[in-house]
Amino acid sequence: MNHKTIKAVGLLSGGLDSTLTVKLMIDQGVEVTVLNFISPFCTCTRKGCRHEALRVAELFDIPVKVVTVGEDYLEIIRNPEHGYGRNMNPCIDCRIFMFQKAKIHMEEIGAHFIFTGEVLGQRPMSQHRKAMKIIEKESGLEGLVVRPLSAKLLPSTFPEEKQWIDREKLLSIQGRRRIPQMELADELGIKDYPCPAGGCRLTDPNFANRLRESFERGEDTIKDIQLLKYGRHFRLKSGAKVVVGRNEEENKILNGFFEKDDVLIEVTDVGSPVVLVKKTNGKEDVKEASTLCIRYSDAEKEDKPNLRIQYDSRCNIDL
Repeated sequence: MNHKTIKAVGLLSGGLDSTLTVKLMIDQGVEVTVLNFISPFCTCTRKGCRHEALRVAELFDIPVKVVTVGEDYLEIIRNPEHGYGRNMNPCIDCRIFMFQKAKIHMEEIGAHFIFTGEVLGQRPMSQHRKAMKIIEKESGLEGLVVRPLSAKLLPSTFPEEKQWIDREKLLSIQGRRRIPQMELADELGIKDYPCPAGGCRLTDPNFANRLRESFERGEDTIKDIQLLKYGRHFRLKSGAKVVVGRNEEENKILNGFFEKDDVLIEVTDVGSPVVLVKKTNGKEDVKEASTLCIRYSDAEKEDKPNLRIQYDSRCNIDL
């Protein structure tokens, strides 16, 4: 084995697979730095992907860089060169995007390769041999991507050939079952992994439909897409969007999305959702949205409940 200091950049979601790969690389004496990508589409549980990645980085005492995706990433979602999966998930283009960012960081810090928690056959679109080759080639990382959990099922990489890492200590896991990873976690003393499977909202049909409609209507900023994650969504006759909070937490979140030309509606004195009307077109929008608010509130149907209607003083619409 080559005993010079070997540096590597890992892609860390905070889930089980990526956590295991960090541990495997550290145990081989590799100096590890990790990247954590934050997007509106992550479905990590508990406190979110960023929290879990920071927790793992603290656990192993390694540097972490959090990368929040922007408009360049949304353009990939709108127009993926390699197409979508079953819904709005451009998995191959997404991986190329992340690998390109990882390559830049690898070169900046003088690292030798990158590694990921990918498992052969786990994701139907991006985690099979042909897709992996495409992703490596188009990101400029051919031979420099180590996938420790499935390495023995894949061609030997440059770091293995140079004996920077020991191929015999890498694994041959494949498929969607997580039992081998859970057994490995027990063996390595990793007890807390809140996000064994992780996930992406773009694979969810309901979210994909919301996103598709938002793109069609030009509601495609990062903030517009963040809003898609919360509440019940309705489209009024005028074309304005209405979002109805489903619980107290979502009510608070919807308040945070309130902007000029929006309206917030709530039934007073009873349990009520917060209803957010985006880019209100006038009184008819408010009337329709008020009906939705009453419908989802605890108000008695025969009553005429009191409504609290809020709008910004800069609103250009006569309400």
